[in-house]
Amino acid sequence: MKYTIFGESHGPAIGVVLEGVPPGLEFDMEAMKRELSRRAPKADGFSTARKEADEVHVLSGLFEGKTTGTPLTLVIQNSDQHSGDYEALRYTPRPSHGDYAGFIASKGCLDYRGGGHFSGRLTAPLVAAGSVAKQLLAQRNIDLASHISAIYGILDRAWEDVEELKEVAIKPFPVLDDGKGEEMRRAILEAKNDQDSVGGSIECAVWGLPAGLGAPDFGRNVEGIFSQYLFAVPAVKAVSFGAGVGFSYMRGTEANDLFEVRDGKVLTKTNHAGGINGGITNGMPIVFEVAMRPTPSIALPQESVDLRTGEEVEIEIQGRHDPCVVHRAVPVIEAAAALAVCEVLGL
Repeated sequence: MKYTIFGESHGPAIGVVLEGVPPGLEFDMEAMKRELSRRAPKADGFSTARKEADEVHVLSGLFEGKTTGTPLTLVIQNSDQHSGDYEALRYTPRPSHGDYAGFIASKGCLDYRGGGHFSGRLTAPLVAAGSVAKQLLAQRNIDLASHISAIYGILDRAWEDVEELKEVAIKPFPVLDDGKGEEMRRAILEAKNDQDSVGGSIECAVWGLPAGLGAPDFGRNVEGIFSQYLFAVPAVKAVSFGAGVGFSYMRGTEANDLFEVRDGKVLTKTNHAGGINGGITNGMPIVFEVAMRPTPSIALPQESVDLRTGEEVEIEIQGRHDPCVVHRAVPVIEAAAALAVCEVLGL
């Protein structure tokens, strides 16, 4: 499947077109609603105050409850826009946001309201597309789940089995160690009170994929396919598989995954490689972690440039922004991963 996300944060609607959806899939709209609910801001004191129903309207590709094989078009209306909050930023880009790069790329025609097409609002249709992918994967007994692995240097504990990870993934604040979760919440609230923001990371696992999928080549490398989908998520700045950067601190005797026969299958005793060797799945769960930057839109005064005059100016950002996006991004990362798995499988 290939997807195209359309719309802007403060436009009339946002949505996604999914091409290549196999015909005959019994469409579970309730499952999609649950996924979107996981992404929606909560009344937790550290999410944006913007409230959207995120009700999905199917315009094409569905008939009598089943996909038809034609492009599946999903639309979500926008209803809670405060566009006036952004008028002062029209020609003064926010530091580290997509404002300046987008302004140049669009030749000055960027929709600046609420970040336009660069806004985290556009992750809602991505989650909707990912829900379709998850439903397809469930037919093949392929599942995935994730947890917040860190926020502002506060680490969650490692997961021990996939069932544990699946249970954690549906929690309002998906961490394995609730004590660490409370520390993370405090760090987010402290940043909010300081008119600042914090970043963090999310670890995700995919299990049920057989060995032998992918190739070392460009375009078919499994790590490359996943990375392409994951880096399309706003705020993702790093992706690692298995032990990731931890390999640079290891010897080969520590890093190597030794083989064994388990239930008649050749598997490995550890999974430092994250389920991929030579760009090809090895039968172990694919495990990866993404690092997400702090939200660029903070209320403290920051230095910018007036793009009309070339003068250096100071800006103060108004509007409704998350002091941390990590906890809301968990279903977004899962959606991107599910779409990546569909490509790996050739769906």
